[in-house]
Amino acid sequence: LNRLPSDVLSAMCSLSCFGSCSDRSLVGLEKELGLSLSDPLDHAVAEGFLKKKDGQFHFVDDRVKESAYSLMKPEERCLHHFNYGLALCSVAKRNDDDGL
Repeated sequence: LNRLPSDVLSAMCSLSCFGSCSDRSLVGLEKELGLSLSDPLDHAVAEGFLKKKDGQFHFVDDRVKESAYSLMKPEERCLHHFNYGLALCSVAKRNDDDGL
């Protein structure tokens, strides 16, 4: 992972907070949090660290996900999870969507 550009690593860290794959809520979070995830994650696909199927990104292996997750300090992880949770709530409330 260390050979990847910083924006790709950051996007993979963000993805790792959601588990082994993304869902449609990740696209909503890009706008909500002002993150650019799709292009960097596409770069990770090209490098073989992720797969993309039906618009969802999947880590190729749990070890890759765990490596991306471990790049964050524990306090950063907590802050990311908190911010993503707030953003998901905001998107769900605005869209009147209980499915997120």
